[in-house]
Amino acid sequence: MIKKLINGKARSITAAALVLGTATLASKLLGLLRNRILVGEIGVGNELDIYYAAFRIPDFIFNIVVFGALSAGFIPVFSKLIFKEKKDRAFKTANATLNLVLILLIILCFISVIFTKDLVNFITPGFDGPKKEATIELTRIMLLSPLFLLLSSIFGGILQSFKRFFVYSLSPIMYNVGIIIGAIYFVNWWGLPGLAWGVVLGSFLHFAIQISTARKLGFRYQFTTDTKNTEVKKMAQMVTPRLLTIVATQFNLVIITIIASTLAIGSLAIFNLANDLQSFPLGIFAISFAVASFPTLSALSDKENRGKFRASLSSTAKQILFFIIPVSVLLFVLRAQVVRVALGAKGFTWENTVLTFDTLGIFVLSLFAQALIPLLARSFWALNDAKTPFITSSISVLINLFLAFALSKQYGVVGLAASFSISSIINALLLYYLINKKIGFSCHNIIFRSAAKISFSSVAAGFFAYVSLYLIEPFLNTRTFVGIFTQGLFAGSVGITAYCLISWKFKVEEFIVFKNSIQKRLFKTKIETAEIIKEE
Repeated sequence: MIKKLINGKARSITAAALVLGTATLASKLLGLLRNRILVGEIGVGNELDIYYAAFRIPDFIFNIVVFGALSAGFIPVFSKLIFKEKKDRAFKTANATLNLVLILLIILCFISVIFTKDLVNFITPGFDGPKKEATIELTRIMLLSPLFLLLSSIFGGILQSFKRFFVYSLSPIMYNVGIIIGAIYFVNWWGLPGLAWGVVLGSFLHFAIQISTARKLGFRYQFTTDTKNTEVKKMAQMVTPRLLTIVATQFNLVIITIIASTLAIGSLAIFNLANDLQSFPLGIFAISFAVASFPTLSALSDKENRGKFRASLSSTAKQILFFIIPVSVLLFVLRAQVVRVALGAKGFTWENTVLTFDTLGIFVLSLFAQALIPLLARSFWALNDAKTPFITSSISVLINLFLAFALSKQYGVVGLAASFSISSIINALLLYYLINKKIGFSCHNIIFRSAAKISFSSVAAGFFAYVSLYLIEPFLNTRTFVGIFTQGLFAGSVGITAYCLISWKFKVEEFIVFKNSIQKRLFKTKIETAEIIKEE
């Protein structure tokens, strides 16, 4: 049973998304535990600001080199080679890609170690001397993590292309395990740098968990830098606009870090903590479906399969909205309970709580847009078009930066969240409009009709959840963890139950697809829906 689970191949996008979503849920829960431990151990203040600021340079390097080079190009190219049964060629391409990117990454990390002080001075102008020195030390340690994450990304791309999503989905869990070990044990041994060593351990575990499955699929390391490889050249053509997209996004985060460093102490930590909470449903639903659909979209990218491409894209978009819209409503209604349960440790004051759930509430307003962006971007990548997402991302970044400077002056960290939300909505709308023009999507009525039913059901569910909060409050001591957790769990359960019943009553297609997929796997019954038939 375990062997079948580990080596099993996902047969549909929904099945793959269920595997990814379940594992992501576990990873996100560990992430919440991680944040609670961080807040409890070091509080919301200088130390947590330092920790999050130290991520910025390693993350920048990883995203522009590894994520930028691999996300847009590697899976479409590798998947097509596997689809055409050119396995040997596929693994030669994987080795050449790995070695070329690794060389570039080592050079950039080495340069960054030398110039860390200058880089930290640039991204944290509001930090004082000791705070900057601590950020420099943690940054240099964390610069080891992109090297392990590169290896993990190559192996992850291989596993996704073969549709072996289970082991791939475990890697973020291992990453959080490493960080938690750092927060609990390494900090006691080495002080604040122990947090950075926890990140390094997490990135190593992120890579190590995938080694065995990648080898079973046929990967064997070879030192080759075959720049004449046709597939490597094809990836290189997509890398430049994708890299520029990542650079724009990372530059956006750097500017937010700069602005947050000039605000009240703890603002950067509050922004990141609220962002982590809103990223919880994004990882479970949006990223899971986007990642699960990418190999299928890549395989269907030829013109003769354009109809199936449109059907797969439309079905996946509706499934994402089916989950993310009700979650957005419930998260908005229950944001105070969520923040207190997730972060209410001894170092997290009531003032921190209010500021965090205000920030979270603004983030949540754009969740639907943030959820669609990964899928829409991958639909362009599958069509070997990385330029369009770069253009829309650049426009979004410029809008975000303009609004961030303007709104943060009046509203502080809440203003940063507002600018991020507005720019995300604009980005999603631009991507949706342009993919329609590119492939003749013409599914507006179907998608909008589904979105209308989903939105109505979600608002009704939010109403029931809101009423439930006050109905149960007299029976609980909401000043305790157990009390606030029970209140949130009860209201959330009422809201979810209401959403499912209303969706069933209104015959929401995505609810039927999801219910049938669960039933098929739990009870081994053969249920064929339109969505499953198309994907298989």
